[in-house]
Amino acid sequence: MDRMIHTALNALRVMRDTQVNQAQNLANQNVPGFRRDLTDNTNTKFLDVMNGLQTRAFQMEGEGGAFAEQAGFMDRTGEELDVAIGDQGYFFIQPQNGEVALSRRGDLRRQPDGTLINGAGDTMLDAGLQPIVVPPYQSIRITELGEIHIEPQGGAPGETVVAGVLGTVVPDADVQLRKGLDGEIRQVDGGVPNPNQGAEVIQFTLEGSNVNPVEELLTSIEIQRNFEIGLRMVMSAKELDEGSATLMRPPE
Repeated sequence: MDRMIHTALNALRVMRDTQVNQAQNLANQNVPGFRRDLTDNTNTKFLDVMNGLQTRAFQMEGEGGAFAEQAGFMDRTGEELDVAIGDQGYFFIQPQNGEVALSRRGDLRRQPDGTLINGAGDTMLDAGLQPIVVPPYQSIRITELGEIHIEPQGGAPGETVVAGVLGTVVPDADVQLRKGLDGEIRQVDGGVPNPNQGAEVIQFTLEGSNVNPVEELLTSIEIQRNFEIGLRMVMSAKELDEGSATLMRPPE
């Protein structure tokens, strides 16, 4: 009976992790550039006894998680500091507390000191992984390569200068990316790929999250039903175990 209980409890743990991810996805469905969290089912391990695997499954705690990489909805906002990556690729960011990471979030704004940050307060980095500082300007234009052209305040009419370049990368196919415990995207080893400026940057456009709330809610209902079935399996195994113990009890 313990095999049945271990199997049922492992399934319940997997469903628990899935529900946590779904709650995270629904909470961030309106966050620009958010990548939908996926449940990592590769953390199930089997008991190794006498050089053989037993049918007792255990859900191990993992570090970081998988995420969906498909693009979100592109919204043409008309705001000059709204940028999006057209297809594949990522921006480089420096989180407020953490190492350099990758992001698709493009709701930019300029700090009083000129530093360019996104809506989460992360500093945008250039191709050299240095903070981008934009001087006061009359107008700003961001090219497909991420070059930031401005008309400086007090400059001659029609004068433009390059204030910086948004660092971007399209990772190679063999590069594995995961979300860390801080929710930021990096390589499995904790680093980031080198900038290659391969992403297409689109100005006046903001990418939404790739979370489908209807799909998440329907899956949540299904998980709740499966969770109840799993609990009934545990209770049935308990009753069968108690019944077997009663039959093996010697008569009084």
